[in-house]
Amino acid sequence: MEQYRVLTKENRRYPVGITVMDKKLHVSVISSAETCSLVLFENGNEEPDIKIPMAPKDREGDVWNLTVEGKWPRGTMYCFEIDGCLRPDPCGRQFTGWEKWGDPENIKHVMKSPLYGENFDWEGDEAPDIPFHESIIYRCHVRGMTCHSSSKVRGKGTFRALMEKLPYIKGLGATAIELMPVNEFQEVLVQESEWNPRAPKKGPEPTGRLNYWGYTGGYYYAPKTSYSSGQRKRPVYELKTLVKEIHKAGMELIIELYFSGEESPASILDIVRFWVQEYHVDGIHLVGHGPADLIGRDPYLSRTKLFATTWQGVEAGNRKHLAEYHDGFLTDMRRVLKGDEDQIRPLMMRVSQNPDKYGVINYMANTNGFTMMDMVSYDRKHNEANGEDNRDGSDYNYSWNCGLEGPSKRKKLTAIRRKQIRNAMVLLFLSQATPLLLAGDEFGNSKSGNNNAYCQDNEISWLNWNQRKTNADIYEFAKYLIGFRKAHPVFHMEKKALNMDYMACGHPDVSFHGVKVWRPEYENFRRQLGILYCGDYGKKSDGSSDDYFFVMYNMHWENHEFGLPRLPKDRRWHVVIDTSLGGVNGHYETGQEPCLEDQKTYMVKERSIAVLTGKKYEVSKKKNKEAARDEKI
Repeated sequence: MEQYRVLTKENRRYPVGITVMDKKLHVSVISSAETCSLVLFENGNEEPDIKIPMAPKDREGDVWNLTVEGKWPRGTMYCFEIDGCLRPDPCGRQFTGWEKWGDPENIKHVMKSPLYGENFDWEGDEAPDIPFHESIIYRCHVRGMTCHSSSKVRGKGTFRALMEKLPYIKGLGATAIELMPVNEFQEVLVQESEWNPRAPKKGPEPTGRLNYWGYTGGYYYAPKTSYSSGQRKRPVYELKTLVKEIHKAGMELIIELYFSGEESPASILDIVRFWVQEYHVDGIHLVGHGPADLIGRDPYLSRTKLFATTWQGVEAGNRKHLAEYHDGFLTDMRRVLKGDEDQIRPLMMRVSQNPDKYGVINYMANTNGFTMMDMVSYDRKHNEANGEDNRDGSDYNYSWNCGLEGPSKRKKLTAIRRKQIRNAMVLLFLSQATPLLLAGDEFGNSKSGNNNAYCQDNEISWLNWNQRKTNADIYEFAKYLIGFRKAHPVFHMEKKALNMDYMACGHPDVSFHGVKVWRPEYENFRRQLGILYCGDYGKKSDGSSDDYFFVMYNMHWENHEFGLPRLPKDRRWHVVIDTSLGGVNGHYETGQEPCLEDQKTYMVKERSIAVLTGKKYEVSKKKNKEAARDEKI
C-alpha cells in the first residue's frame, strides 16, 4: 500500500463512517475511547497493512475525525483500533466476517468493511406512493419466507429468494411488504464466561441458540450479509435490487428498525433518513426505543410511511404518512371472535377506526404471538422448545382451541376452526384501517402453539409452502377477500365515516343495527351487530357508485335472525359472503350471488358473519316479453 498523508487542515464535519472522494478518505467515528486509529487491510489480508492514528485535537466531543490522502487499491478493507482493540465501524455500509448465518465462529471474527462501495443503477426507480386506505401489507421474515425445502427457490433464506416470491405476494393482492430487521445484527446468542482469577478471562461463549427475529442492537447502516446469496456476498446490491423489483411490481417496501435505547435520538434520525435515501424504502416501522416525536416531525421524512406504537403529541402535517401500529385491533377482535362478553362497542370502534390525520395498522396475528391457525387451535402457549420452561411469551393470547388443544383431524372440529379463520379474515379485511397479513396465515401456517419463536430458526418459524395445497380453501378465501375489499371502496374509505346522510341520498354513509333494523344493542351479553354501508358514499375508479352492503356479525353460539334494512326500489339483497357456508368456502363469486327470496330477514348461523350486497334488480328480457304479451291479451 502506498504512502499516505494526513490533511489536518481539511478536517471538517462529514457523515459518520467513511467518505471516499478521489484520493482522499474522510473518516468520522463515534467513540468515547482515549485512542482511535483507522486500520486498513489489503487483498483480504487478516493482518493490518497500515494503521493511521487519529489525533485527539481533531476530535469533536466523542466524534473522532480524520482526512487522509493516498492511493487505496480496490479490495481494501478497514476497521478501527479503539483503545488497543480492533472494532468494526459502527456505521459501516457492509461487512465481512458474518457471511454464514448462525455460525458460532462469527463472534471470533473481526468484522471489516470494504473501503469502496458498489455503484448501483436504480434505472429511474420510482415509489408507488400508495395511500393508507388503499394499502394491504404482507409481513414476513427474509429467512422464514423461503428457508423451507417446499419454497422451491434458489438461494433459500436470502433477498434473492424473496424476489422469486414477489409474483406470489402480488397475486395474493398485497400492495406492500413489511420485512423484519434486514440490517446487520449478531444472531448468535452469547453469554459471558464466569471470571476465574487463576485462569485468563475468556470471551463471550455461544449459547447454542439464535436471535432469529433480529430484535437487538446492530449495525444500522449495512444490510445483513448472510441474507445475500452465492459465495460472493453482495448484500447491498441484492437488497437494492429487491427494492427496485418490488417497485416495478407496483408494491412498496417497509422495513423494521429495532433500537435498544442506547442510541442517541440524533443517530436514530440519521439512520432512518439513510434507509429512505440510500435504499429507497417506502416506510420505516420503529420498534423498541425510537424517538417517534423527533422522527415524526422530520421534514425529510414527511412523505415516508412511518409506523410506531403511538404518535401522540406529534403534529401530523398535511400529508397522512404516520400510522399507529400496536395490538389494539388484535386484542379486541380476538375477543369478539371467541364470543367474549361486552364486545359490541369495541367491534364498532375497531371496524370503523379511520382517523383523518394518521393511519392505523390492523392485524389479527403478528410475529410476536399466535398465528391465525394457532389462535383457533390452542388455548395456551407451548414454548417448551425455547428452553425457558415455557415461562417466556405472553400468557394472554385471547385464543380458543374450539374444543381440543392442538392439531386434529376430526372433521367437525376442523370445520369450526376453518369457519373461525374465515371470520377472522372478514374482521380484518372489512375494517376501514390498513390491514396487515402475517405471512403464512393465508394458508393456515402454524408454529405448534409457540407464541414467542424468537430463537427458532427451523420449521417452527419457516413457512411450509406445501400448505398452499393442504389448506387451499383458506388461501382461496383470503385471496378472494382481499380482492373483494379492493373492489369495494365502502370498506376502505379515504376519510372516516360520519354516520350521517350528508349527501341526502336516503341513507347514512355507515349505520349500525342489531338483530332489529336501526336498533343496535349494547348490553354486555349481546354478540350481534349489523352494519349497513351505503354505496353512494364509495366511488369506484371509474366514478360509479359502489353497491350497498349489509354485514351481520353473530359471534354467539346460537343462530340469530337479523332484520334487513330496506333498499332503494331498484335493488335486492343478494348473499355474497356467509362464513357458515363451508360448501362454497364461505363466499360466492362475482355474478353468482343468489338473490334472497325473503328480503326482510336473514338467519345468521352460530359464530358466523354474513355479508349481503344490494345489487340492482333487472327484470330479464323474457319476463319483459311475457309482460308485454299479457298486456295485449
